[in-house]
Amino acid sequence: MFNRLISNDQPRSHLLAALLVLTLLGLAFAPFLFPGVKALSVAAKVLIFVVLVAGFDLLLGYTGIVSFAHTMFFGIGAYGIAIATTRLGASWEALAFGLGGGLMLSLVLSLAVGLFSLRVRAIFFAMITLAVASAFMTLASQLSDLTGGEDGLSFKLPELLMPSHEFFEEPFLGVSVDGRLLTYYVLFVTAVVLLLALLRIVNSPFGRVLQAIRENEFRAEAIGYRVVVYRTTSSVLSALFATVAGAMLALWLRYNGPDTSLSFEIMMDVLLIVVIGGMGTMYGAAIGAVLFLVAQSYLQDLLHLASEATASMPVLSALLSPDRWLLWLGVLFVLSVYYFPTGVVGRLRAGALRRAALVRS
Repeated sequence: MFNRLISNDQPRSHLLAALLVLTLLGLAFAPFLFPGVKALSVAAKVLIFVVLVAGFDLLLGYTGIVSFAHTMFFGIGAYGIAIATTRLGASWEALAFGLGGGLMLSLVLSLAVGLFSLRVRAIFFAMITLAVASAFMTLASQLSDLTGGEDGLSFKLPELLMPSHEFFEEPFLGVSVDGRLLTYYVLFVTAVVLLLALLRIVNSPFGRVLQAIRENEFRAEAIGYRVVVYRTTSSVLSALFATVAGAMLALWLRYNGPDTSLSFEIMMDVLLIVVIGGMGTMYGAAIGAVLFLVAQSYLQDLLHLASEATASMPVLSALLSPDRWLLWLGVLFVLSVYYFPTGVVGRLRAGALRRAALVRS
């Protein structure tokens, strides 16, 4: 039953399996294990980025396509929820309409980008997607009547999802059972279901063809597969998953603007998480998102403590200043790439394979 649930995609490493179980349990009980607004926001962001990065890995890691338009579809999902609830009111119908409209727009745009650009090779396709994403961000910033322009849109959700709605008067295990908690678990269930769906996709015959195209596109075409169709389908699926991730972001923040969901920095974060977790592994999206976002969120706090602890050594204290957190984040990324060139998941699986070979010999 469990094997069917994960589409027979075994972790193939006891340590990786333990990390995945800890990640799942940690996210499932995050509101109770890590109380506080910041901790819950980090956990919610991890759930959102797991879906966003896993969808991008379908494109990059499994099909071998480099696209910079992923955040455009992320923004479409967020704007779909924001615009619909702003215009139609805080209702479940508005949420459904916003999500449905965002998915339809992403479907059309991803088909257009796929059909017109996927015949272009390598770097040229990446540049085309970058141009399209930049144009969409500019458009979202200028259509102030629809999108709120640079200021973005703040909106309300249905009463059940609002922090002011409390289901019980008394806290449960020290945590208020309110609309905010319900919203978190909506994100959690959505992320788990979508990750399992992506596991099913990449381990299906369709997913095997995508991997064949990644390894040798000309050979795949020579044996009869219509490469453009498979690449376009992969691009569309990736866009739809990114759209749902954007809707999840809007649900959590109850706000959306160009810098929130369309920023190029988000695209860079996605690329970093894919590399850290391991390309071509859906598990890498979960592990990479946890490692990167926790480091990004708490590195400043750790540096602040380290700087105070080394106050007697001015040079070291200045080097460990919280203002230099981006420098240390960059150092951590370089070290992770050096020691884990195939990502954390790839390294753990390779280590398990070597140990198994030694045992057999």
